Amino acid sequence: MTGPLHAVVRPPGSKSITNRALVCAALAAGTSELRGALFADDTEAMIGVLTALGIEVSADPFAGSLRVAGCAGEVPASAAEIDTRQSGTTSRFTLPLLALGSGSYRVTAHPQMQARPMGTTFDALAEMGVGIEALGSDGHLPATVTSGRARTAVLRIAGDASSQFLSGLLMIGPCLPDGLVIELTTDLVSRPYVELTIAVMASFGAVVEQPDERTFAVAPGGYVATGYEVEPDASAASYPLAAAALCGGSVTVEGLGSSALQGDAAFADVLGLMGADVHRTGHATTVTATRGALLGGTFDFTHISDTAQTLAVLAPFAEGPVTITGIGFIRRKEIDRVAAVATELRRAGTDVHEDPDGWTIHPGPVAPATFETYDDHRMAMSFALLGLRVPGIAISGPGCVAKTFPGYWAMLDGLRPADDGR
Repeated sequence: MTGPLHAVVRPPGSKSITNRALVCAALAAGTSELRGALFADDTEAMIGVLTALGIEVSADPFAGSLRVAGCAGEVPASAAEIDTRQSGTTSRFTLPLLALGSGSYRVTAHPQMQARPMGTTFDALAEMGVGIEALGSDGHLPATVTSGRARTAVLRIAGDASSQFLSGLLMIGPCLPDGLVIELTTDLVSRPYVELTIAVMASFGAVVEQPDERTFAVAPGGYVATGYEVEPDASAASYPLAAAALCGGSVTVEGLGSSALQGDAAFADVLGLMGADVHRTGHATTVTATRGALLGGTFDFTHISDTAQTLAVLAPFAEGPVTITGIGFIRRKEIDRVAAVATELRRAGTDVHEDPDGWTIHPGPVAPATFETYDDHRMAMSFALLGLRVPGIAISGPGCVAKTFPGYWAMLDGLRPADDGR
């Protein structure tokens, strides 16, 4: 890379919003249209689940729109074979959804997803009178779900494993006769994702009250079909914004501004703390930076954990050590992300201390390397940024980005300045 960046990009639609909106639209009375939706492996997994359950979804990928004929809170199919593939949101949203059916359903997933915990949802559904039987390891997929429609309950669940468990349960609340109350027994990680869930639910007419930080009360009444605009993915936006901090220059992300719903939009504020200039309008965020002027520091990523790997690859170029805390729970994501990042940074000669809840990364030269992705899309997308600054960088298994950002490599190539001769 020979010059500063000057680019304007628009990431694809938010995976988190698309899958939440799909569930709410599927449970609504009437037909909804989702505009700006993401078309990627994770959202296709959710669409596949809804279709298998007898809910009609028509897609127009070129227009970025989905039409969903809602089931008014009652799952049509009385039996189904369901594959949630590699998608955590799909898996953790699907099992509660099945509680609104009457029948028997078999749910399986990609081996990587089968290794991820599901026990919180299993236990909650059992408390609601739903039959659930793991077909392999306890608390993991595959599983059989047998439901005669869930009964209303006051659920007590842990919030420190994944916010997806809470989100999945919240979304069925409006369809229960008396609503649903959920009390957390621990602090909640990734709280912005739960706030996002509640915001999407509200757009479809649902009401969730929070009398305190650990209690969520969902009112009955169902969902109403609507037209819904999906904003660009804030986690995906972290990569082009980080590129500006890494290489210098300016990158603007369209569609994500001061009104963004997603918590990961706060990643830009971390770049601001490290010395970059961050400017937001109502509908865009611009990061402008001087190459070689990143500051070190300690940053708590408890609530923006999907962008932790992005910051980790910037850390070797900072003026002082970078400590990222609050992310011990990402050891239970697609892979152990804490261990994987430490391993791959060391592959390039970076001094990394692996902490129980994150890393301390020391500045220093980054050597050419071929990085392993472990079939984790965020490993591929974050470590690829190093190729904008360091020659000789390669990514093993680049196709895994299709999980959430099929056009990632074209976007990354588009960041190169006009005078870059490579």
